[in-house]
Amino acid sequence: MRPDRATETFEAQRPRLLRLAYRMLGSHAEAEDILQEAWLRWDRSDRAAIAEPAAWLTRVVSRLCLDQMKSARARRESYPGTWLPEPLIEPQDDSLRADNLTLTLMMALERLTPLERAAFLLHDVFGEGLDEVAETIGRSPAATRQLAARARAHVRIDRPRHAVPKEAGEVLARAFFEACRQGDPAVLGRILARDVQVHSDGGGKVLAFLNVIAGAERVARLYAGLARKPGPRPEFLGAVTIDGLPGFLSRVGGHLQTTALQIRDDGRIAAIFITRNPDKLAGLRPGRQNGLSG
Repeated sequence: MRPDRATETFEAQRPRLLRLAYRMLGSHAEAEDILQEAWLRWDRSDRAAIAEPAAWLTRVVSRLCLDQMKSARARRESYPGTWLPEPLIEPQDDSLRADNLTLTLMMALERLTPLERAAFLLHDVFGEGLDEVAETIGRSPAATRQLAARARAHVRIDRPRHAVPKEAGEVLARAFFEACRQGDPAVLGRILARDVQVHSDGGGKVLAFLNVIAGAERVARLYAGLARKPGPRPEFLGAVTIDGLPGFLSRVGGHLQTTALQIRDDGRIAAIFITRNPDKLAGLRPGRQNGLSG
């Protein structure tokens, strides 16, 4: 049965709206909830009076996200240990990427106010005009321009200057996994930046590092110690792209986890982002990709 015009219009916008909601909130589940509410409002609206459905839906989703971000910020302040965005496992075909945000930039966005984040995403990432963004967030164009500029300044230092070729990223991801599994400090010393940081998100549900682990020597000792412990060995399930960063999916002690690597221009690993919280991995299945296309 052919869907009606209202459904067709909404579904045509769904990929873009879903990416926007995810970038605003850092959560797949919350982004889906936002789209469900947006659909209900669209379905109840006087669509004949809506001249530009895409702009109307963008405003609705953005405003719903802004409301959601207030409670999300409060929840993250009491989050056990490090909070990371839910991992976005992306298609291997880079042409399917709809924006240029990496996990490191998603982390930088967490330092912004909700309005700064909205202004930056809508204007700089999703290409909305300044007047449209101002109307969406309920601020003047001049104030919106300042919000976007402040956000841009905050995230500029976290934007990588050069993208890592996919093949090089996969090689380094596999080398890092093997070095950690073997607890090989020599290899780790060659591939880790001196000021490398490890961020680990277990959400209080599974074991994870509660604090950021910093420094190549400390990180190498940590993985050497873990490799010496008795128990099941980590299992490599495949190289993947996680929010624009090279990484891999693995199973450790019966638990799935994703590991994303921020790689410097000199080829060394500057940051490691490990997601173990099962709530954030519920949609992942070994051997199948999961992500938001658009």
